[in-house]
Amino acid sequence: MYRYDDIDQTLIGERVDEFRDQTRRFLAGFLSEDEFRPLRLRNGLYIQRHAPMLRIAIPYGLLSSVQLRKLGDIAHRYDRDYGHFTTRQNLQLNWPTLQSVPDILAELASVQMHAMQTSGNCVRNVTADHLAGVAPEELDDPRPYCEIIRQWATLHPEFTYLPRKFKIAVTGSPADRAASEVHDIGLHMRRDAADNIGFEVLVGGGLGRAPAIGQVIRDFLPLKDLLSYLEAILRVYNRYGRRDNIHKARIKVLVKSLGAAQFRDEVEAEWQAARADAPQLAPAEVDLMRAFFKPPPYERLTDMDATADREPEFRAWYRYNTRPHRVPGYRALVVSLKAHGRPPGDMTSEQMATLATIAEKVSFGLVRVAHDQNLLLADVRQQDLYATWLELRRQDLATANIGMLTDMIACPGLDFCSLANAGTISVARDIQKRFDDLDYLYDLGEIEIKMSGCMNACGHHHVGHIGILGVEKHGEEWYQITLGGSVNGFTALGEVIGPAVHQHAVPATIERIVEVYRERRDEGERLIDTYRRIGMAPFKERLYASRAAAA
Repeated sequence: MYRYDDIDQTLIGERVDEFRDQTRRFLAGFLSEDEFRPLRLRNGLYIQRHAPMLRIAIPYGLLSSVQLRKLGDIAHRYDRDYGHFTTRQNLQLNWPTLQSVPDILAELASVQMHAMQTSGNCVRNVTADHLAGVAPEELDDPRPYCEIIRQWATLHPEFTYLPRKFKIAVTGSPADRAASEVHDIGLHMRRDAADNIGFEVLVGGGLGRAPAIGQVIRDFLPLKDLLSYLEAILRVYNRYGRRDNIHKARIKVLVKSLGAAQFRDEVEAEWQAARADAPQLAPAEVDLMRAFFKPPPYERLTDMDATADREPEFRAWYRYNTRPHRVPGYRALVVSLKAHGRPPGDMTSEQMATLATIAEKVSFGLVRVAHDQNLLLADVRQQDLYATWLELRRQDLATANIGMLTDMIACPGLDFCSLANAGTISVARDIQKRFDDLDYLYDLGEIEIKMSGCMNACGHHHVGHIGILGVEKHGEEWYQITLGGSVNGFTALGEVIGPAVHQHAVPATIERIVEVYRERRDEGERLIDTYRRIGMAPFKERLYASRAAAA
């Protein structure tokens, strides 16, 4: 993984000192709330319903065991013994005091971490496929290019005050596990006829109030032109993006208003005008960055049957929670943060410390954060899987439900977020209770539930096979249900099934949707496949006929 040099470390240290002074002046009354707000946002600090929330950057989801252990220690000493992993591969602390935040940032800096640009109208954390570097079908490892983009975007003076927040995702596999098509910029790695690496460039994706799928504006961008082309996109956005209406300020609105063709023409014109003076990515610079992500010292092994003579519980975990690896004798294993009864994405300090130790023993001391709020040990020898499973199980980190209905994504919702209209944690718990039989979940197969507590869509409900959006009606919590959303190779936005349902009716509503799927599915079909084949009508009829009968 990338290691800071002296310049990096000095920059982060100076940033901590700067924010410590800003916080001191605010608490002493020398800065108003309006003056302090942009300063704290640039350092990942929000003021939520009950306490400040600090969002910590985990670039492209990669953590060392030292960093994970430090996060657990910080959560124990400065928070309430847990943290929340997000869909942007970050970690959020929900209960720090404002006075303690500079100390937290100093501790993060001691392990080469920070919270810069995790909020505010700037380029946010660059995300990537959590299987980067180990997926058998991968074209190339996207992480070196993510790091190049991260360094370019950090404190970039021209793009510090964009019209709105800006998100970039990079993927090197045909399977788009980074959900890049619903980002402001999605970069898909490609090779040209001469086998040179480059990128297909998509712009204008995003969720929230006006969900949109990114549009291709360049089929192939040579690697050497990566940063100059990104600059051209951001300059066009900075020039024409709306600043008078926060709900119309994202680049997706600009792309829609201009049309993808005209937006592309604007970018190409800007790029051509500036590229003669723009620095190109030199091969030596790229090679230097790639060296930070070279493969670890794998052993020469052969594949084995790790499940032979093992109990059914382990075999189920192996089937659902491990993934193929490009190196024989290894598997990538998913650490489930979706144990039934626990908020999706939450992890205790003890669990973080334990997983850090496990990673040091079996996965070269590295842990990854997945877009779907789980963690990953990417390089585990197949012969070590059983012992690792036993250790994870003792920490309630081995629920064999990855890809199943209870492996749901959920934002923190009304329990924490000042923007939320409805809760998510209690609804997630109710769904887990209703679908607590793992054998039943295995029969249902892959079902993605994604839930957000408001239209900002931090839970990505628009692209869930089943999407759940919390809305407020007359002081009560109601939930709008969508069907048919997806990412990962075929991106589609879900369709609203009908009027919202009350909070207490959500689990029963999900159950009726599942009933239709079980009755109408063909052999081997997932719920999303059945929906695409038979359409919305059968689901809608069952749901609202049941509601009418109940009335």
